[in-house]
Amino acid sequence: MARILITSALPYINGIKHLGNLVGSQLPADAYARFMRQTGHEVMFICATDEHGTPAELAAAKTGEAVADYCARMHGVQAELARGFRLSFDHYGRSSSARNHTLTQHLAGKLADNGLIEEVSEKQVYSLADGRFLPDRYIEGTCPNCGYDRARGDQCENCTKQLDPTELLNPRSAISGSTDLEVRETKHLYLKQSAMRDRLGEWIDRQTDWPILTTSIAKKWLYDGDGLRDRGITRDLDWGVPVKRGDKDWPGMEGKVFYVWFDAPIEYIGATAEWADAHGLGDDAWQRWWRTDMGADDVRYVQFMGKDNVPFHTLSFPATIMGSGEPWKLVDYVKSFNYLNYDGGQFSTSQGRGIFMDQALDILPSDYWRWWLLSHAPENSDSEFTWDNFQASVNKDLADVLGNFVSRVTKFCRSKFGEVVPDGGEYDEAEAGVIAQITTRLKAYEDCMTAIELRKATTELRAIWVIGNEYLQAAQPWAIYKTDPAKAAAIVRFALNLIPLYAVLSQPFIPDAADTMLAAMNSDNRNWPTDLKVALSALPAGHEFSVPEVLFTKISDETRAEMEARFAGQN
Repeated sequence: MARILITSALPYINGIKHLGNLVGSQLPADAYARFMRQTGHEVMFICATDEHGTPAELAAAKTGEAVADYCARMHGVQAELARGFRLSFDHYGRSSSARNHTLTQHLAGKLADNGLIEEVSEKQVYSLADGRFLPDRYIEGTCPNCGYDRARGDQCENCTKQLDPTELLNPRSAISGSTDLEVRETKHLYLKQSAMRDRLGEWIDRQTDWPILTTSIAKKWLYDGDGLRDRGITRDLDWGVPVKRGDKDWPGMEGKVFYVWFDAPIEYIGATAEWADAHGLGDDAWQRWWRTDMGADDVRYVQFMGKDNVPFHTLSFPATIMGSGEPWKLVDYVKSFNYLNYDGGQFSTSQGRGIFMDQALDILPSDYWRWWLLSHAPENSDSEFTWDNFQASVNKDLADVLGNFVSRVTKFCRSKFGEVVPDGGEYDEAEAGVIAQITTRLKAYEDCMTAIELRKATTELRAIWVIGNEYLQAAQPWAIYKTDPAKAAAIVRFALNLIPLYAVLSQPFIPDAADTMLAAMNSDNRNWPTDLKVALSALPAGHEFSVPEVLFTKISDETRAEMEARFAGQN
């Protein structure tokens, strides 16, 4: 048994996430966590809402709420949606927690002690009307590159050019709309990432098993152009972790907070400490996952994220924990994902284009979405959601293969033998052949899950379901029953035993359907099979079961067309 620490990139607090966000981090992390638990490993699966920064303040201002109240409400909304998608976090924390405040201030102090923090004077836009400095997203204006008139101070959404707020033409405050702005000098703290370049490069070079997507992005940021740059870690904001050097005030930094990119990944540690607090455990309970001097040297730490988060997790966060000089656990594997696009374009909150987590659960159960998203996960390239593909996948994979098998077996048994596993003849070469086929496929499935190759894993799982259908079609118990009821009983008994096996194997991807199958088979054995012959004899003759409701309802052409029109968005 190994100890596996799993973290998913933190969803930002300012709104409900779309399905592309979900499949880029939380959902694949959940499938992996479920598999690792089922195969006997000790798992700590951590996530949290990312609550600091200008977007949180702006979102709260739009609703008229205090930012703390807004974040508390939206944390509840996101936590409920996570439960709706059956995300099995051990703890779903908040980056605004007292634990994260303390840890962020502590690590900043250690970095300063080690000479890795520099105080820098820089020019920043100040709003006379608002009486405050305006960091990045608090400023809007015209992009100097493409002329788009609603560019933000950090990036133009139209042409994607990275911007500095002082570059905007005709700038205005995003708070008040005032153009009464001036450039003033202010001081901020910078993390001297450049001083860590060689050490980070050597560490990344050792990660020969990481996905190419991860290492290529990390090395681009590390070596291209001027190479890894020092980065500001403070902002002139009211909402965030106050700038302190450990538990001491930081002279000259009064009224400032740490930049959200700096404190957010520290919340992985903070949320694990929150988990310990929630369970009435001491600090050693969370430190055994995070500090190598407390036993974390035998932990395998796996991170899941979209490709836009790779630089922060392969360079900035490691620079923070390496630079502290303390024995923190470094990530062992970074599973990064490309983007999921929507029906020929991108998801758009403002245009109502695409499907968001709350809408998805209102339309169909979570298993339908989980299966499509994970079987089309953008692992090696961008993927695209289309309604035709979604309909085909649900109907063919879930309804026609798995659902049809369960329905045919249980209903036929009920009609001929009642709702009990029938007694009858012994298994013969046909059943031995099925066991041999599944043995081969199961090994491939397990290898894919261990390697976190989720699309390949769903292909292997579907193939295991198909084996049951092919067996049933070839054995034809409905025909054999007429001349040899005992033989038909043996076939049905074997087929019924495939159902709890399928349930256990399907748990990482479609947990609700798996629970339904186990409940119908009156089985509570969720252990991963180590001996297929034993697993396929788990339900003895006389064991009672019930015929489940339809596992998966097919999506009609009419329903597909209605959903496609509903989420097409406005141009």
